[in-house]
Amino acid sequence: MITHIQGKLVEKNLTDVVIDCNGVGYHINISLHTYSQIPDAENLKLYTYLQVKEDSHTLYGFSSIAEREIFKLLISVSGVGSSTARTMLSSLTPKQVREGIAHGDVALIQSIKGIGAKTAARVILDLKDKVLKVYDIDELSVVQNNTHKDEALSALEVLGFARKQAERVVDKIVANQPDANVEVIIKAALKNL
Repeated sequence: MITHIQGKLVEKNLTDVVIDCNGVGYHINISLHTYSQIPDAENLKLYTYLQVKEDSHTLYGFSSIAEREIFKLLISVSGVGSSTARTMLSSLTPKQVREGIAHGDVALIQSIKGIGAKTAARVILDLKDKVLKVYDIDELSVVQNNTHKDEALSALEVLGFARKQAERVVDKIVANQPDANVEVIIKAALKNL
């Protein structure tokens, strides 16, 4: 119903802002991520999501459309309410949440305060396909066009390791050391497989 609000920033707190739009002050709940993105300039535009319940109408504001879409996906999961989704987006960036879901990183999702193992697993189970489809994330390869990675994977396969398992380990190594050569990748992977 209300997709964005643009106006004068009247009040800025860690969890909410008030934007004056043509004489009407809108109280908008925000995540810490959005808070960090808000400039101290007078004019502000936030993308919003209006949550309508029996006893309240609550506006949530986001610095980007991508963050709003992740929020909407999160609250679609049974057991994840708007406050939990906002906590997730306060603890991690929208990109980290998206990639954590896409790569099935239960530990990352569970590291968020208030998220248990069951909820983390449910979030990943319910949203993985949607995130992969909507954001076109390639589930298996984090770094594209990395010949060192491909060579290391081939060598690990020859050594008898399952491709999918080896690929997960190698992806983590390459993400941490993008310029690692084949030998370094293989040695590090053997320690983790």
